[in-house]
Amino acid sequence: MALAGTDVIGQAKTGTGKTLGFGLPLLESVTVPADVELGRAKPEELTDAPQALVVVPTRELCQQVTNDLLTAGKVRNVRVLSIYGGRAYEPQVEALKKGVDVVVGTPGRLLDLAGQKKLRLSSVKALVLDEADEMLDLGFLPDVEKIIEMLPTRRQTMLFSATMPGQVISLARRYMSQPTHIRATAPDDEGQTVANTAQHVFRAHSMDKPEMVSRILQAEGRGLAMIFCRTKRTAADVSDQLSRRGFAAGAVHGDLGQGAREQALRAFRNGKVDVLVCTDVAARGIDVDDVTHVINYQTPEDEKTYLHRIGRTGRAGKSGIAVTLVDWDDIPRWQLINKALDLDFNDPEETYSTSPHLYEALGIPEGCKGVLPRAERTRAGLAAEEIEDLGETGGRSRGGKQQTQTEERPARTRTPRQRRRTRGGLRDGSTAADSAAPEGVSEDAKADAGSVSGSGSGEDAPARKPRRRRRTRAGAPSAEDGAKATPAATPSESGDAKAAEASVESGDSAATGSDEPRKPRRRRTRSGSRSGAAKPRAAEATEASGD
Repeated sequence: MALAGTDVIGQAKTGTGKTLGFGLPLLESVTVPADVELGRAKPEELTDAPQALVVVPTRELCQQVTNDLLTAGKVRNVRVLSIYGGRAYEPQVEALKKGVDVVVGTPGRLLDLAGQKKLRLSSVKALVLDEADEMLDLGFLPDVEKIIEMLPTRRQTMLFSATMPGQVISLARRYMSQPTHIRATAPDDEGQTVANTAQHVFRAHSMDKPEMVSRILQAEGRGLAMIFCRTKRTAADVSDQLSRRGFAAGAVHGDLGQGAREQALRAFRNGKVDVLVCTDVAARGIDVDDVTHVINYQTPEDEKTYLHRIGRTGRAGKSGIAVTLVDWDDIPRWQLINKALDLDFNDPEETYSTSPHLYEALGIPEGCKGVLPRAERTRAGLAAEEIEDLGETGGRSRGGKQQTQTEERPARTRTPRQRRRTRGGLRDGSTAADSAAPEGVSEDAKADAGSVSGSGSGEDAPARKPRRRRRTRAGAPSAEDGAKATPAATPSESGDAKAAEASVESGDSAATGSDEPRKPRRRRTRSGSRSGAAKPRAAEATEASGD
């Protein structure tokens, strides 16, 4: 049906090969240089713009679909490009300029590049919406509609998903032309779950779940295992706990950068990590060989999420085991899922990590503890898989943009300034004439300037300790300071006279803040002079000012 060019709605259980169901018709519909060489197409039909577009909800699924299409189109040399967020724009834009036949991308980055005129959608002949119901759940429907409006009116449109809610059907009616709804089911298969997946449901306490999971992971015949959590924080916490217990565990959730997420998935596919703790971001379409166990650490939101979670095992005819741990608070939610899927676990049995029926149902050897024995710790671990430099746009990654900038840009070295002690704006050992005289002035001129300034600090003057300043009346120094004072260091006479007058008129000095005991007030004498050490200075100041 898809090869004939008609619009198709494909519905089949997860793990039955929907990717090649729409991938092979896409690869056959595009025109590549090999077709022109063999005479099956005209040269004018060949273009560098994308001829087919696949829209997927998650980055991990985008990468997986791209790899599958590259493998299937290897003989015809079909150019397939993945476009999704979390990576740098430049490599994707450069690949689009070189030419591409099939584009697989997430709605946000596709819409962004199309709005910047970097992605041309005028030559698209076929559109595929993979996991359409998940895009609706994640709120991508407005973005998907904007992308569809940019496409040519005459095109082939295909929708593929394991579940088809009413919103997807209404979307198909708006944008598809007489679609054919195809459901691929076996004649004797009545339920919605895969028959060769054994399901176990236990009522477990939240504080006992890490111990239960650790013992389940030591069951006989266990290969790779995926553990699904409802929140990002829980996924990170479970991954850390399992790593401390000796398991080779990795995590995939939204708080990780794209480089760390791809590192964990790559290590999981290569067998360096055998336990992958993830949120529902990895529940759609992720196909990894030899996944024998799927553990629902927390109850899924609805029956669709449950189907996609347990569908990571029992794929392509293989058998698998699905274990769901239901907390007491989640019993009502689980009963709704049980009723919708027509299962036989309406009232799960209360189970703990030491319950005998847990060991019997899952084949756990007797005497297993919550820590993996050292003899069985044979996996290389997550650190064996390097984080690829993606030029990430986010700020939360461990191996993204921030790390590359640190490697390329040398570290800044700051040289501390040398602070020098100065006195009155002059360095120690220098005179005012040295600092004030411009360049080219003779030494005699500098010496004359120094004598005029009357500065008591010369080159030969010894360094002295800063003396404690004391407030005086009318600018007159105390008896101790008056003995040390020199005529060269005396301030201007007119200023002293004015200060003396102001002090006499006020009748009292503002000697506040001084630690010395207050001295008795000095009275003005008839001759206009004062008593004590200030008498000669006041008389001189009066005569100089002509008062």
